[in-house]
Amino acid sequence: MSFTKMHGIGNDYIYINCMESVPDRLPELAEEMSDRHFGVGGDGIVLICPSDKADFRMRMFNNDGSEARMCGNASRCIAKYVHDHKLTDKTCISLETLSGIKVLSLNMSPSGEVESVTVDMGEPELNAGLVPVRSTTEKMVEEPVATSCGEVRVTAVSMGNPHGVVFVDRIEDVPFETLGPELEKHSMWPDRANIEFLQIISPSEARMRVWERGTGETLACGTGACASAVAAALTGRCGREVTIHLRGGDLHIRWANNGHVMMTGGATEVFEGNYYRQR
Repeated sequence: MSFTKMHGIGNDYIYINCMESVPDRLPELAEEMSDRHFGVGGDGIVLICPSDKADFRMRMFNNDGSEARMCGNASRCIAKYVHDHKLTDKTCISLETLSGIKVLSLNMSPSGEVESVTVDMGEPELNAGLVPVRSTTEKMVEEPVATSCGEVRVTAVSMGNPHGVVFVDRIEDVPFETLGPELEKHSMWPDRANIEFLQIISPSEARMRVWERGTGETLACGTGACASAVAAALTGRCGREVTIHLRGGDLHIRWANNGHVMMTGGATEVFEGNYYRQR
């Protein structure tokens, strides 16, 4: 089976062209291929499929075999893949996901290469019941949550998948390996959540570290950066346009006046190969 390894500022997935056929046993395949010692290595697998609703459809599975609804970094990589591999000549692409249809705008270099991709991530969901998160209020904004490391304040935002944003003074001081998985699996989330720790640098700049649901720490998370930007604007810490520095690179997030969140960042193809299933 042929594959392409790509990353969006360090959030790396294994991309499989499924325009003709789809592999079987996908959860097992995701675990197997994602193993960084015995497989290709990655945060999961992404399938590029035909769609009767959009130009293309994506399915993705985390490295623990669970299926994810959406990934902003992966969607940018799909845009680059389908253009560079001649599956389309469009520079504005619609992509069907489990979180709805996303619009991807390719920003081209003078030589015709995909330089970056802007994704219309849609409107954030702040209603607690729809995020979903268990809360005593309609919107969960800086709600105190007891943890083994003491009380933290969580803001819940869905960008097609649930996020819990925690503002911190210094990312270096966060007990990340403890708080990340503990908050991901906290009982307030009916189906777990992605957890972002955000340090504000200025009204237009912030640093983020992310613990992703079903994966653990990743170098970047597009939906997490969008959720964090929304949370920062909601609480008055930042404006509606912010650059977020992640461990893998930077994302530019703009919460537009129409309510949609626009995310711009790079996408990189690393290598191609053939994979032989282990079982």
